[in-house]
Amino acid sequence: MDTNSQAADSGKRSILGLVFLTVFLDIVGFSIIFPLFPDLLDHYLALSGEGSFLANLVAKLEEISGGEKTAVVTLFGGLLGSVYGLLQFLFATVWGGLSDRIGRRPTLLVTLVGTALSYVLWIFAGSFAVLIAARVLGGIMAGNISTASAAVADTTTAADRAKGMGIVGMAIGLGFILGPAIGGLTMGLELFDVDTATGSMFALNPFSVPAFFSLILALLNLLWVATKFQETLPKSTKAKTESSRSLNPFGRLKTLNFPGVVRINFIYLLYLIAFAAIEFTLTFLAKERFDYKPMDMAKMFIFVGFIIALVQGGFVRRLAPKYGERLVARIGMLCTVPGFLLIGGADTTGILYAGLAFMAVGSALVMPCLSALVSRYTPPDRQGLALGAFRSMGSLSRAAGPILGALVYWKFDSESAYRAGALLLLVPIFLAFGLPAVQKEEPTEAE
Repeated sequence: MDTNSQAADSGKRSILGLVFLTVFLDIVGFSIIFPLFPDLLDHYLALSGEGSFLANLVAKLEEISGGEKTAVVTLFGGLLGSVYGLLQFLFATVWGGLSDRIGRRPTLLVTLVGTALSYVLWIFAGSFAVLIAARVLGGIMAGNISTASAAVADTTTAADRAKGMGIVGMAIGLGFILGPAIGGLTMGLELFDVDTATGSMFALNPFSVPAFFSLILALLNLLWVATKFQETLPKSTKAKTESSRSLNPFGRLKTLNFPGVVRINFIYLLYLIAFAAIEFTLTFLAKERFDYKPMDMAKMFIFVGFIIALVQGGFVRRLAPKYGERLVARIGMLCTVPGFLLIGGADTTGILYAGLAFMAVGSALVMPCLSALVSRYTPPDRQGLALGAFRSMGSLSRAAGPILGALVYWKFDSESAYRAGALLLLVPIFLAFGLPAVQKEEPTEAE
């Protein structure tokens, strides 16, 4: 390998490292709020008082769930997550299309500044309205994962695309492990003098410390991108179409009428709806059947996250180039089905963990391969838009899946919810057999 080739490989590894850190820090900051939902609800409900929007919302959730406290808290968290996911769906293609026109680096900088501002709002969320405003701004600005994915597509060959997307997936998996842990640990720190009885709209609150740590992570991420991230989008491939400027997400999706792209997005939407529904109800099943405590829950999610990181960081990079992304994605979906069924019927910890292992391996194979396929089906000048659309399908799934899963779980029973999830997976598996073959790239001089 000559000097130029070595320099190119070093530059690609550097970009992948920066993308990993960007996505990882963003997911950690985003997921810090997850273990705080019960206390969030109690705090802002006490501040809002009877007759408020929040009080009426809680009354409606109690009606849906039969008054069970845990169910109310979970539905409340699911609604906050759904707002965030819906805004991600609406704006992921905005940021993706913008990155195709002005570049990945400036788009990342804009979204990271917005993310940091959302954490500032959370620090001073003295009222429920300000908390919602913080989540809305955070959801709007949550476009950096699709933009970072586009940067991976810019710097990898078609054959190595799944390897690069595996790095993004590994960062997401590890971020979702560390984020809630930091949220739980920082909640007990008393760095600020907080008056919990204040009626001010903007004031420090009991969750200001976790919000402050989220802000620090966002600022570190912003500084890292500003000083180290080099633009990856070649000037020759910048999109010039008016459709990339549209604010209508469905109008932008219509421009991605390339063979395989629509089918991939639909497969991802259905797969992740089932996965998000099961993932969301998992803690209830573990509590109901095995009386799991918070530490037991943490161990369970660490187990899942470790497997996902291991598979996406190691096995995908070897399997995808050898067998192709289509086959590996189908295998992953097929692995997920017994995972759901084992978890749904688990009466021992061993069976539960066996199901978790199948589910984790399956999702770890599916996610990066589908990302790689949508990238390979799309021309270079539409990578940001295509990956933004793809990620928006995931955001829509994350918005709908938890609510659907919770409703089936409480209206019927836990085993029915997991069987329904396994049944739903048969649809994307069937659709995956109709995916078109990908075009092979011509090797570059360096290769």
